[in-house]
Amino acid sequence: MRHRVFIYFLVLFLVVGVMGGSVLSTYRQFVEEGPLAERTEIVIEAGRSLRKIAKQLYRAGIISSPSVFEIGARASGAALNIKAGEYSIPERASAKTVLSILTSGNTYIRRLVVPEGLTSHQIISLMNGKYGLMGEVEKEPKNGTLMPDTYYYSYGDTKMDLLQRMQNGMQRAIDELWQGRDKTLSFKNPQEAVIMASMVEKETAKDVERGHIASVFHNRLKKGMKLQSDPTVIFALTSGSGDLKRSLTYRDLRTENGYNTYVVAGLPMGPISNPGYAALKAVLHPDKTEDLYFVADGKGGHVFSKTYKDHERNVAAYRRIQKMQKQAKTDTADLEFGEK
Repeated sequence: MRHRVFIYFLVLFLVVGVMGGSVLSTYRQFVEEGPLAERTEIVIEAGRSLRKIAKQLYRAGIISSPSVFEIGARASGAALNIKAGEYSIPERASAKTVLSILTSGNTYIRRLVVPEGLTSHQIISLMNGKYGLMGEVEKEPKNGTLMPDTYYYSYGDTKMDLLQRMQNGMQRAIDELWQGRDKTLSFKNPQEAVIMASMVEKETAKDVERGHIASVFHNRLKKGMKLQSDPTVIFALTSGSGDLKRSLTYRDLRTENGYNTYVVAGLPMGPISNPGYAALKAVLHPDKTEDLYFVADGKGGHVFSKTYKDHERNVAAYRRIQKMQKQAKTDTADLEFGEK
């Protein structure tokens, strides 16, 4: 160890001696606190020379002197060990610490959160807005094939590779849950479960409701009733590109489309979103109920009923809530206008 330290300072002395300057002051600059005010990320491209990397770090405000960084890198023998990638540099990091980070290969890990219920089109749009993901999506994956989750990636990872990870995740979840499914259900294959789960995912964001809504769909299928799920109509109208941004009309409900469950009997022709693990589990292990209807309760949840008569009362109650909420917004707007 002492031999290595001696060699280090000997090389450093020779290098500084050639360039002019003090060994002690140069070493002090190499190990002292750096100028960076707050943590930042920097990308080191493959093939860049040490001199260019030093200048890049200096321009980014990470180090105080390119020449001191270059001397330290050469003297320590680390000049050829700097690895390409994106790195996170802590505030006030010394040049020596920065060099250690760049030679560690421990690149900065970024995060992509994919919420449940997005369409494949929406997921790709989300990916396109994330820094560091490279390449283009050659072909948009089918809905129902991508597992919503939190994905970690490094600068330079490709969108296609990340999509493959999502597809692998979905396949693993389907394989696992299908094996342990409730065998009394009428699903012919896993794809039908994915289709129903994609509907459940769009109907509610509440964990406690997924199994209940799944039971309503199962009960309606058993009785030969149409599923009449509003999200399937929205998907039919938008082709999965996003939200409709308006209320559905009676004309919308009559739109002839293989996804519109007000028109087609049984399940729609394919998934209308990418469901998460909880929704898949809910449709394969639904609650045991006799309910055939549900409607929003105006508080972010739903009210369920067994009979159409009860359902009509619940719908009327929801419309009264909507009317009251609309009036409250109008009163608030009038008050704010009056105050101005």
